[in-house]
Amino acid sequence: MKLRTIVKIAVISSVVLLCTGFAMFSFFRLSAVEGRKDFNLYTLVPRSATVVLETDDLAGMIQSINELSCSKDQHFLYISKLFSYLKLHLYTLLEDTPHGLSKQMNKVLLSFHEPDNDRNQVLYCSLGNGDYELVEKFIRKYCSSSFPSKLFDYKGEEIRIYPMPDDSFLACYFTSDFLAVSYQKKLIEQVIDARLSKKSLLTDSSFVKVHEDKRARVAATIYARMQPLSMGKATDGIRSCTQLGGWTEFDMKMNGDAIYFSGVSHDTDTCMTFMNVLRQQQPVEDFPGDILPASTFFFNKRSVTDMQAMLDFTARQEYTTSTYSDYIRDRDGELLAFLKDNAGGELVTCLFHSADTLANPCAVMTIPLKDVQQAERVLQGVLRSAPKEVDGPPKPRTTFCKTPSRAYTLYVLPRNTLFTQLTGITESALYVYACFYGERLILAPDAESLATYVRCLDKKEILNDTPGYEEAVVNLSPSYNFMMVADLGETFSQPENYVRLIPAFFFRNQEFFRHFILSAQFTCTGGVVYPNVVLIYKGDSDDVS
Repeated sequence: MKLRTIVKIAVISSVVLLCTGFAMFSFFRLSAVEGRKDFNLYTLVPRSATVVLETDDLAGMIQSINELSCSKDQHFLYISKLFSYLKLHLYTLLEDTPHGLSKQMNKVLLSFHEPDNDRNQVLYCSLGNGDYELVEKFIRKYCSSSFPSKLFDYKGEEIRIYPMPDDSFLACYFTSDFLAVSYQKKLIEQVIDARLSKKSLLTDSSFVKVHEDKRARVAATIYARMQPLSMGKATDGIRSCTQLGGWTEFDMKMNGDAIYFSGVSHDTDTCMTFMNVLRQQQPVEDFPGDILPASTFFFNKRSVTDMQAMLDFTARQEYTTSTYSDYIRDRDGELLAFLKDNAGGELVTCLFHSADTLANPCAVMTIPLKDVQQAERVLQGVLRSAPKEVDGPPKPRTTFCKTPSRAYTLYVLPRNTLFTQLTGITESALYVYACFYGERLILAPDAESLATYVRCLDKKEILNDTPGYEEAVVNLSPSYNFMMVADLGETFSQPENYVRLIPAFFFRNQEFFRHFILSAQFTCTGGVVYPNVVLIYKGDSDDVS
């Protein structure tokens, strides 16, 4: 073979081999990039988390928050110092990323832990190529230069402690795949424990059930562990009046004057929780605006087709047993038997203003009756046969409420806890006034509330005719197991014994929430509970909408 031919073959072979090598290198490099999965941040979240916020679009979520009407009026919810700090400096971070945040960095989790305060959270995000250096540069830019950062070894993993300008410290756990940051070093230690032991939130079967059944990706999702919640004003030390139970997922959407949370809860354990009690009730229909006074600022309507289950739950609450006695227990039993035989399967509770004073709200509970005349005869018999309570407080007299159409008898029931159990409203004397109005039984803790209610309805001064009512219920289903609507600004100003049905979370952040009307609804289908919560912004005014 000629030398020229040999050289030609060698050159061609080298080029082919070079091209093949380059192609193979490119193929495997591309395959590695495409095959690399995003780091699962939930493998870091400790099982102690009570709430987790997830977003795949951090920049978009913050932009949506900034576009809310409440944000434009400078009303912000400061429940997380970490998130507030990130929100404040996000645009500075974006200046260092001309092409925007990476897909990995846009995915963020924020876990909340007990005790509930604005520093007891962990913020997690995945890191893509170059993100490690970007985040480190960002943290150093805003850390205090007065003290150097410190390194701590925890079970072979490195925790970095950065001093902040406000004399606090930021604990960080870095790898090339992720970042976990908290104001609490102990929480970062829990993150490391969760990762090393592989006992993260993903080993909680209740959480996994909700998370695996995620229906669609949205800007933000909130997972809330519905543990026993403290109700009422947090500063008053009021204990829980209700428990929900299990993990519930909420998809969060924002639109101008409203924030929407649509949720789902599959948890069906055997605990006596609010969710499980709702699962035992049949749905009720329609909204109660036609039986509520126009000045109503709080109301709820619930199904009690299984009233015993509801009372078994509420009877466990401490506020119902603080003045309990054998006499009161017996009266509870008699009145419960009366309600089981005569009441329909729903009840409505409302708080509204009297025309004479704004000092204390009027409160009533209304229950539809199967047969009004029969129910009144039975109740009169119960009252006649009830023994006198020994050493009980003075009993109010039976009185009357006169309207232009007729006079209504206001009966005084012997002391009992049923009204407190079914409404959450406590009165130390436990005497309850009762009146038969239309096709319903009306109950109230005082004669003024009952008389004011009857006169409002007689004059057709009802909530249906008010401008804000339709807006409050427009996003709710006409068939449900429980619903509640509250003007939070009005509700916050009431005495503590009238507001136990509002979770303490709202009271702890009332400077923000007092500008909103809260609509909440729970619908049960096939054993699954679907919570639906809407916050409607009403502006800076605290007037009733």
